[in-house]
Amino acid sequence: MPMRLHCHRQAAFAALVMLVGAALAGCASTPAEPVPFKPVPAARIVRPGFTEPAAGLVAVDVRRERSRDVIVRFRDALVYIDGEQVTDLMNGEHVVFYLSPGVHRIGVSTQFDPVVELGFMVTADPRYTNRASVTFNEDHRILLHRVAQ
Repeated sequence: MPMRLHCHRQAAFAALVMLVGAALAGCASTPAEPVPFKPVPAARIVRPGFTEPAAGLVAVDVRRERSRDVIVRFRDALVYIDGEQVTDLMNGEHVVFYLSPGVHRIGVSTQFDPVVELGFMVTADPRYTNRASVTFNEDHRILLHRVAQ
């Protein structure tokens, strides 16, 4: 009798595992709804001069792309302008800097990565975007690149 009960438990457990697996597989095939980027809270901006609009300055939008990867999702990405730390970006946030036209150094890092810098040409020319994207590669290292139109 105990052997038969054990077999029924195994069969019930196997059926439960298959049911949960099928339910999760059904969820995985549905794409997530796009969500707008959230602005970085003002309390986390350590150099506010870079985030204040003024005459002659051009808006540059730096976005931290959303990631479902648990390893990088909760890391903060420190953001630097011309060598000065300005703020940090969490998953799905963005910050707008107001910079003079010309080449600026935009950099990012994490507690695990050295600073990655990008020479960024800031221009009011509508043929170019003034947007940069912060992502992570398959080795969970931080990346920064300019976003094309």
